[in-house]
Amino acid sequence: MQKVEAARRLSVFGACGLAVAAMLFGATSGATVAQDNKAIVMKLATATLNDAQHEWIKRFVVAIEKNSNGRIKAEGYPASQLGSIPRMIEDTQLGAIQAWVGPPEFLVGVDQRFEMLSVPGLIRSDQQAYKISGDGEFSKAFLALGANKGLLGVSLFITGPDVFDMRTPFRTLADIRGKKIRVLASPFQMEQIARLGGTGVPLTLGDVLPALQQGTLDGALGGLTVFTALHYYDSAKYMTETSHGYIFSTTFLSKKWFEGLPPDLQAIVLKTSQQVREEVIPWSIDFLKEQAKVWVEKGGELIALPAADQAELMRRMRPIGDDIVKTRPELKPLWDQLVAAAARNL
Repeated sequence: MQKVEAARRLSVFGACGLAVAAMLFGATSGATVAQDNKAIVMKLATATLNDAQHEWIKRFVVAIEKNSNGRIKAEGYPASQLGSIPRMIEDTQLGAIQAWVGPPEFLVGVDQRFEMLSVPGLIRSDQQAYKISGDGEFSKAFLALGANKGLLGVSLFITGPDVFDMRTPFRTLADIRGKKIRVLASPFQMEQIARLGGTGVPLTLGDVLPALQQGTLDGALGGLTVFTALHYYDSAKYMTETSHGYIFSTTFLSKKWFEGLPPDLQAIVLKTSQQVREEVIPWSIDFLKEQAKVWVEKGGELIALPAADQAELMRRMRPIGDDIVKTRPELKPLWDQLVAAAARNL
């Protein structure tokens, strides 16, 4: 933690400071590594624990050491060990952290287009979501959004469908009215809660469980696997499975660190990132099923809305994407690509 903070302080001195920070954290050039004959240390960070994001990191740690013949030594830091999500993103841009794994909506400060995968009503099945995450045309455009801000996207994958985790049961649409629901920092999510008569409250993950425990939040919109892994069933045991939207995760490398690697290691890092993405997809499918069982075993309840309420929910959700994009034309080119990807991956 002290080393990460040191990199932040050095950054204010400009390019020279960044160069020193890079040496301190092992983000050295290929020439330096070759001279010292030392492995390049690669720190990978995420906010979650024991879920698809953490699994991506664990698999990458093993694979990159093998694929690089030990020239890269990766270290995984789950559960916000290296700081809050905004801090991890900033330190990845600086090069103090070499990779961050998390939902793209937290990158809206880098580029507002990162928020659009939160759109509800567009993706209609788990299988369609998996296909969209692997759609070459869309994923290439999406992962390139942070390139001019020091972030190199190398992986887009699905973590699961949307669910509501609540302190009190959400059995009909009327139950959500007036409730305060945690959302990601995206109008695409906040608008969902507004159209259900509630209030969306953007919070970083580390603040959600305390807020539920204290009653300052009534529930949270998110993924079953995250809620189960972090033991939310002790404070908010009612989970309503709506699947009206999907949660995606991304892996972004520090562009500065990546560009300091020798070309052969750059190719190995990119290839390993795609290898791990392909491994995590089937793992996450099985993991979702397992975690649903765990939720019930730990005393949680899984709830499905009545058919009429589910249909009404989707009716309210479907226009959200188009309505937001109409007021923000800068989103439209990528939005059209997402809509096209959804159509060709039914």
